[in-house]
Amino acid sequence: MESGLDKFREECGVFGVFGHTEASTLTQLGLFALQHRGQEACGIVSSDGDNLHQIRRLGLVADNFDKETLSRLPGESAIGHTRYSTAGESSVREAQPFSVTCQHGQISICHNGNLPNAKRRRIELEKQGAIFSSTSDTETILHSIARAEAENVVDAIANVLKETEGAFSLLFLTPDAMIAVRDPRGFRPLVLGKSGSMWAVGSESCAFDLIDAEYVREIEAGEMLVISKDGLRSIFPFEKKCSAFCTFEHVYFSRPDSIIFGRSINQSRHLLGRNLAIEHPTDADIVVPVPDSGVAAAIGYASQSEIKFRQGIIRNHYIGRTFIEPSQSIRSFGVRLKLNPIKDLIEGQRVVLVDDSIVRGTTSKKIVALVREAGATEVHVRISCPPTISPCYYGVNTPKKAELIAAQMTVDEVCSYIEADSLGYLSMEGMMEAIGFDRGSVCAACWDGDYPTDINNGN
Repeated sequence: MESGLDKFREECGVFGVFGHTEASTLTQLGLFALQHRGQEACGIVSSDGDNLHQIRRLGLVADNFDKETLSRLPGESAIGHTRYSTAGESSVREAQPFSVTCQHGQISICHNGNLPNAKRRRIELEKQGAIFSSTSDTETILHSIARAEAENVVDAIANVLKETEGAFSLLFLTPDAMIAVRDPRGFRPLVLGKSGSMWAVGSESCAFDLIDAEYVREIEAGEMLVISKDGLRSIFPFEKKCSAFCTFEHVYFSRPDSIIFGRSINQSRHLLGRNLAIEHPTDADIVVPVPDSGVAAAIGYASQSEIKFRQGIIRNHYIGRTFIEPSQSIRSFGVRLKLNPIKDLIEGQRVVLVDDSIVRGTTSKKIVALVREAGATEVHVRISCPPTISPCYYGVNTPKKAELIAAQMTVDEVCSYIEADSLGYLSMEGMMEAIGFDRGSVCAACWDGDYPTDINNGN
């Protein structure tokens, strides 16, 4: 993505471990690997076999879960969450996992996704006497499960989710089981890993590498996987629906060292860049990525075009939560906090600047200006996906349609606004070929406005 100031925000990350004496510590490590999916808040719930133990905090995983904190999360199973808000406010009350004690016992939940019709369901539950502790759509699932008439917690979860529309990759923890569920369309990823007798579930496979667990498979769309001391039990309780995998996972969200929807993210991004070079070639001297997510596509572009790849922009990864802007205006201050060009690589060069997307366009404009100030004679911007014209309602925090520059301007007008010498977006066909899916099996609503579900009812 660009500097992070003007782009789609990551959704959330979930991770859980069952069957290890250091379950909470391994969950902390898994969440650390998924920190890119949300930096606002984090939490872990563990089970000692009889009771659930919970800690939720604002901020980063590494800043909140030290040895002393983890010692208060005993047991051989744990689930955790790292959050960027897609629905609800920003406070520790919104941090997940959410937990409840009800007729079905103790239950905790972590959610990656979004429920477009949760507002309507929340009103119904409040009329029935439900008292909410957060503004999150996830809490409506927990309240509904608590009220569900069922013989056991597994049936209660299944019965509630059968009536739940939207995007949900979920992890539940009870005192004696971990339950993973993915919605019937499979919007958001969820993968299964194993190490010895330990099972792990996470949003991305890169989290398994950190704990020496092997990637086993994806949890399938519409699958409910119950993990207990009896082993694994796979259930498919939902009506089958057409898949709608989120294409943005391959374009930007997931780490390049992950396998998502059965395919290497790094491989997809290389091919995105190659197809971009085929569709939008240009005479240039160097290919420069906007770090970090533009790197793989830029390498692919450089390889296909036989133009030299140069890491001409450096990203500062150590920006804190707050900073004081000088009272005297500094041009492109916000962008310069994270990105800085290397003048001796760029000066006198015709530059192809590769990024994954443009949302509002304001940051792209500033990055182009930075590259020109470093001495580039030409700046040709190449984007490894189609123009973004619609917001997401399935777990990504996005601007409104009126704020999306490609929904308001033509490509030529966007090019003029960001002050580039040329601008080229990858076509829908080129993107689909690169990620290895056909249009009917993915959600590409942010590029074509074709939403897989009704997103108006309840909003």
